[in-house]
Amino acid sequence: MNGIVVLLAGIAILIIAYVTYGKWLAKQWGVDPSKETPAHTEEDGVDYVPAKAPVLLGHHFSSIAGAGPINGPIQAAVFGWVPVLLWVLIGGIFFGAVHDFGALFASIRHKGQSMGEVIADSMGTKAKKLFITFSYLTLILVVAAFASIVANTFMATYTESGAVDVAASAANARTAMISILFIVIAIVFGLLVYRRNASLGVSTIIGVAAIAVCMAIGFNWHPLYLSNTTWMIIVGIYITVASVTPVWILLQPRDYLSSFLLYFMMAVAVVGIVGSAFTGGATMDIPAFTGFKDTLAPTGASLGYLFPALFVTIACGAISGFHSLVGSGTTAKQLNNERDARPIAYGGMLIECALAIISLCAVGYIWANYASGETVTPTVVFATGISKMVGSIPGLAGTEEVAYSMLVLAVSAFCLTSLDTATRLARYMFQEFWLNPGETIAETTGYKKVLTNPMVATIITVILGVGLGLTGYANVWPLFGAANQLLAALGLLGVATWLGKAGKNNKMFYIPMAFMLVVTITSLCFTIKSNVAGISLGGEGVSWCYVRTIIAVLLVILAVVLAVDGIRTLMKQDKKTA
Repeated sequence: MNGIVVLLAGIAILIIAYVTYGKWLAKQWGVDPSKETPAHTEEDGVDYVPAKAPVLLGHHFSSIAGAGPINGPIQAAVFGWVPVLLWVLIGGIFFGAVHDFGALFASIRHKGQSMGEVIADSMGTKAKKLFITFSYLTLILVVAAFASIVANTFMATYTESGAVDVAASAANARTAMISILFIVIAIVFGLLVYRRNASLGVSTIIGVAAIAVCMAIGFNWHPLYLSNTTWMIIVGIYITVASVTPVWILLQPRDYLSSFLLYFMMAVAVVGIVGSAFTGGATMDIPAFTGFKDTLAPTGASLGYLFPALFVTIACGAISGFHSLVGSGTTAKQLNNERDARPIAYGGMLIECALAIISLCAVGYIWANYASGETVTPTVVFATGISKMVGSIPGLAGTEEVAYSMLVLAVSAFCLTSLDTATRLARYMFQEFWLNPGETIAETTGYKKVLTNPMVATIITVILGVGLGLTGYANVWPLFGAANQLLAALGLLGVATWLGKAGKNNKMFYIPMAFMLVVTITSLCFTIKSNVAGISLGGEGVSWCYVRTIIAVLLVILAVVLAVDGIRTLMKQDKKTA
């Protein structure tokens, strides 16, 4: 199969879905451009700040994308390109985009509060507490993982004598320096747009040019060679400050400018796929379907059976529970007008689907290297595949190395973006946990006043997240895929029950919700089975087998309790409307 056919057909289907299904959803739910959003009614200059649609799309897309739509499709390609493509398209259009759009819309009708408050409205306080607890713990794992990834991307390499290996550390030092300069550019951009009322168009041109300059500086001057632990501490300090800093000065401008890196990355990929097609390249050597079980296992570990592995492995790019936290966390507090909800949430998810399809084309181009286990790290697979396609185009043969470096840098930048967004979201969750229905943070007293303080909530979150990152998040990270998709199922359930209570059409949530519940519970049962087997074998990792088993069992119990409660609520609503 030629990659250009897959790419163009996929993009065409996504565009049609946005114009038709996305528009239909907005009409069914009653999206109202004349209704004031929380960004205006609750404006506080810190978290609630109206943002122009292109800026907010940049934040939202940068936060939900990360490396997810690259990693998932590449890893799941062991089942063949047809299952991956079908799940990305069907899942993205009817599952993920509906989930993201619904979560954002429900949040803006609840003063920009999280899905926990939406669930409290329709299912009660107990359900809210359970959902927030689960979401917060998931976000702690995200903070731990991404803090570790960023630190590993920045850290220096040392020789056996303990000295810094400058040559081996140069790439990481470049990435660290560019990332720091990027933050400075974002702050200046925010000051220009929001305090000097500079034109967004002019500021964007200057900002994008400044990104190119900071890359040039970082490639030629990168004096910071620090250890992993030191970078973990620095990252912890950064996300602490970023979590409580007004969104207009850092989060909005940085994510907006970051999105141009991602757009650039996708543009380079499209040029590579389309351009190489005319020179006999862009051929996807992946079999259409390899079977219902992963026997290839290029990384050395099999993904197991197609069901549920395909639907857990490909999260971002099809459906991801983390998106509901972004939509109902930071994005809802900055939405300027309800008309912007569809392009930002539904459209943002479909753009991510396009990136997932590009990732499939990339692994297809170097399939022999991937299948043999020679090149298996998803970021490297993506950058290698796209850069080789670009290099195969006449006149661009010498750009392969530059394209590779730029693609790796772009992917790395989004890890930092997702990291401080996750920290702010976790802070919101921690604060909302202590609130009674209808209560605001300003109305709290006693110990709740302390625990809902933004700085206190952030410090607790960072200590837990960075601490886990330093001590072994990798031991529980394998549970994240199922936990994240379980969060998506609960998000779908929460929006469905709220829409039902509001008398709106919620039937489009039933199948995605039921399917994701079955997928995640099945995946967690497989996890429990494998870890129980690990316990019986004994050995060095037996203690973590116990931990993973306990966590998986708790997740299953939580899913069942909330699902039963939600289904009962939906059944009662259906009886009332019958």
